[in-house]
Amino acid sequence: MTKVRKRPTAAMTFAIALVATAACGKGNAAATSKGTDGVVVGPEAMAVARLDSIESGPSVQGTITPEREAKLRAQVGGPVLRTLVEQGERVEAGAVLALVDDRTYRDSWLAAKAQLASAQTSSDWSTKEFARAQRLLKEGAIAERDLEIATRSDQAARAALDDAKSRFASADETLNRTKITAPFAGVVSERSVSAGDVVQVGAAMFTIIDPSSMRLEASVPAEQLGQVRIGAPVKFVVNGYGGRRFVGRITRINPSADPVTRQVRVYAAIPNEVGKGSSPLVGGLFAEGRIASASRAGLLVPAAAVDARGLTPLVMRIKGGRVEQVSVELGLHDKVAETYEIRAGLTAGDTVLLGAAQGISVGTTVTVSAPGDKPAAPKTNQE
Repeated sequence: MTKVRKRPTAAMTFAIALVATAACGKGNAAATSKGTDGVVVGPEAMAVARLDSIESGPSVQGTITPEREAKLRAQVGGPVLRTLVEQGERVEAGAVLALVDDRTYRDSWLAAKAQLASAQTSSDWSTKEFARAQRLLKEGAIAERDLEIATRSDQAARAALDDAKSRFASADETLNRTKITAPFAGVVSERSVSAGDVVQVGAAMFTIIDPSSMRLEASVPAEQLGQVRIGAPVKFVVNGYGGRRFVGRITRINPSADPVTRQVRVYAAIPNEVGKGSSPLVGGLFAEGRIASASRAGLLVPAAAVDARGLTPLVMRIKGGRVEQVSVELGLHDKVAETYEIRAGLTAGDTVLLGAAQGISVGTTVTVSAPGDKPAAPKTNQE
């Protein structure tokens, strides 16, 4: 006869131990207590009620996005002469990212500058002539009509100067737009052009994000909206970061629900600090967590220890080496950590059974196996 040995999983450990006990009978000393048949239970099939903090609130799923993001588009058309940055490169505020051919715009700038200089000269001369006419009129050397002519000439010269200044400012701004600059310090997340490309006004060129602060955009079912408030902490994990937990705070709640899903959009700010040996958050990743709308200290047990199917929640407790059934009063339910708060029925330090081990009959003697012990595999009929 051959024996087939299967590696027990955490969920199967108790079942294997129970079969092994039945197969060995009274001759298995590890499965008996005071001469009475009992059950050997592994440490993974039980838990100890402990005092700790528990949190509860709506579960959320969403996406990490930059809090500050700028999509830079061409404000003038023409060939791209140079691109000075690459994707992923950090830039300072005002840094030049690319250069568009400015020859045509520079010619217009030079013409506007010359016109401004001419208008300035004409205005200065007319101002002096107006002041001279006023003096001569007081001395009786000219007629009042001559003063009126000088006044109109000065006003026309001032208007021409203002027009020249406006034209020069417009030409100067257009010339400056041939230099694509970063509006704030950040990281280049996208670069849509290369040297030699011809861009039109409005063409996408770069996207700059500020990685120092990100935000979580998530949705909450409308029926749970009453548990959400501005400033509430949001604790979540992000794909690609293992078990690392992040914490943000609700900053905005959308005033209207999605007409299809009936869910409300919420936004949480996330300080994107980089610790030793850790990497910053990246936009576009999926996040999952919970809004901690309620938090307090209490007596906690794993959710797997509670049978909440009936009118009264029950747990199976080991006391004096035997199994007993206990009615409990539940408090908060942390769905993320999979724990319950026990308000009544248990005390700190009580040992409760988990999962399949809850099927042990009341009054059964229980022996706890050592962490390193492996229950004997059951015999099979395979040969």
